[in-house]
Amino acid sequence: MYPLQSFPENVTVLREPVLVALVLLLVGIGLGLLVGRVNKQILTAAGVPDAVEGTPFERTARSLGTSTVSLLARLTSWFVYGVSILAAIRVANFFNAPSFWVGVAAFVPRLFVAVVVMIIGFIAADKAELVTSERLRDVKLPEITLLPLAVKYTVLYIALLIALSQVGVNTLALLVLLTVYVFGVVFLGGLAFKDFLSSAAAGMYLLLNQPYGIGDEVRIGDREGIVQEVDLLVTRIENDEEEFIVPNRKVFEHGIARTR
Repeated sequence: MYPLQSFPENVTVLREPVLVALVLLLVGIGLGLLVGRVNKQILTAAGVPDAVEGTPFERTARSLGTSTVSLLARLTSWFVYGVSILAAIRVANFFNAPSFWVGVAAFVPRLFVAVVVMIIGFIAADKAELVTSERLRDVKLPEITLLPLAVKYTVLYIALLIALSQVGVNTLALLVLLTVYVFGVVFLGGLAFKDFLSSAAAGMYLLLNQPYGIGDEVRIGDREGIVQEVDLLVTRIENDEEEFIVPNRKVFEHGIARTR
């Protein structure tokens, strides 16, 4: 039992940290709102909405009633809210464990960075897949459809490694797995895309030396017609009845006869 004359003093001692914690919490909420709005304006001015337009991540965000820019802005606000709540609890002395608070102060910023890295990783992976698909849209090889997916998941894997390293996870085994994955992609990709690579090499030779051109009547193997287009990978010829898209490697395999 406290002496009667010391009771008001004890109330004052208990009240001061709580009041400071409440003020700190209110300031943190206001600062979080301000930071979120400013970041949203900065991201919009930087052209982020146009950059993420059409990506699966953006479509998912819109289906949830938000957007990529709004999500990133809210994330920064939530980070400020979380820091202010933890600071208020620490100031109010509700949980007095110095070693715990030191660990929290070191872990929370890293966790925030890890979450941001993963969000950016998802966006970058979706964008890389779209760009790769767009660049390879005219390539008439079935194996080429695997390349955009390989690019997407490679970007995601790298983002995951960075995020895990931020929160203190040992990523040595994952780095070894990434090395094996890259080796496998290079080796198996060389086997899967050997026709693509040989057609590209043949196309470079044809474009540089131009043994035939648009408008020439040619015969490649059992296909005969007038050349309509020659690009890096294929030669397109057509006659009165059919149109042929011939991989350039076939030109080297079967030879070409040009009608004068």
